[in-house]
Amino acid sequence: MIIESANRLNQTAEYYFSRKLKEVRALAAQGKPIINMGIGSPDLPPPPHVIDALTKALVDGPAHQYQSYKGLPELTAAMSDFYKQQYHVDLDAETEILPLMGSKEGIMHISMAFLNPGDEVLIPNPGYPTYTSVTHLVEAEPVYYDLDAAHNWMPDFESLSLRDLSKVKLMWVNYPHMPTGAKASKADFEKLIAFAKANQILLVNDNPYSFILNENPQSILAVKGAKEVAIELNSLSKTFNMSGWRVGMLLGAPEYINTVLTVKSNMDSGMFYGIQKGAAAVLKEGKEWFQSLNEVYTSRRELMWQFAEILGCSYDKDTAGMFIWAKLPEGAGDAEAFIDDILINKSVFITPGTIFGSQGAGYIRFSLCVTEEKIKEAISRFK
Repeated sequence: MIIESANRLNQTAEYYFSRKLKEVRALAAQGKPIINMGIGSPDLPPPPHVIDALTKALVDGPAHQYQSYKGLPELTAAMSDFYKQQYHVDLDAETEILPLMGSKEGIMHISMAFLNPGDEVLIPNPGYPTYTSVTHLVEAEPVYYDLDAAHNWMPDFESLSLRDLSKVKLMWVNYPHMPTGAKASKADFEKLIAFAKANQILLVNDNPYSFILNENPQSILAVKGAKEVAIELNSLSKTFNMSGWRVGMLLGAPEYINTVLTVKSNMDSGMFYGIQKGAAAVLKEGKEWFQSLNEVYTSRRELMWQFAEILGCSYDKDTAGMFIWAKLPEGAGDAEAFIDDILINKSVFITPGTIFGSQGAGYIRFSLCVTEEKIKEAISRFK
């Protein structure tokens, strides 16, 4: 006998990369020389002293016990210092910061904390697919707002003002934007805050890419009055090459943090002690770390631009993050068919823009989490 799954799964499919990577792994198992340009999982190591901090922590007395839901004071203090130094944002370490087991966990916790069945959620199109899937899982309703190159992938507030927003309770934004790499200015964030206040919407900025190929990292919380209507997610995954460590953070006013903590405290028993000690250590890194990291990504990006041009794609060079968002050449047809042809015939996996929403039609996304040697090899396969 098979027990029927919950109705909430009817509109939630298996995550695209989970499904597609099974196909990619199967091709590799057949001996295909696969080059994976699809996933934004950093292939570079974190700073060596961070690994030392983790391993040394393993013999500390409390290392293997349950940990506080709110994290070690050492970790939240480091997060507060990091935001002060890097974003010029003052945050109380005790009341305005909540460490997370990755910011993806935060997307679920925030949605469970604030959304009721039938509430509407503004979701960017194109945007991170998890915003939609989690909205469905909590039985709320996704309402998409289109982003396009003509508006630099920013919301069209005039268009939004014409819509019925009376049921909208939460709005996801993500700058620097994934998948396009568009960067928001302080003025853009000020417009978002004003919009959220005018419509009584909780604004959530998902901010994991602000230090990758970006000379001016921004936090929405730096805008005056932002804490009234905005919270922010951030992560160590991309900034410090620690995606497998699963360390994220939620930042905002105490009332919002406590609401999310109510959910989180019923879902886990605290982050592993050693990981927290390592995370606290890495947050003390200075400009030299970001410069060295971005030197690698700059070299990779220049090669990836060459590869995009060989495929006949066009792209914007003034972007941030670890991806290249490229427009397919005229007449190229469907993005998924385009990348499948390359995968089968050239053994190179690229992400189709359509998985990020209808506004991704006609685009593909390249990850920079690929060595220069691999990018050169991909280029050679098309010559």
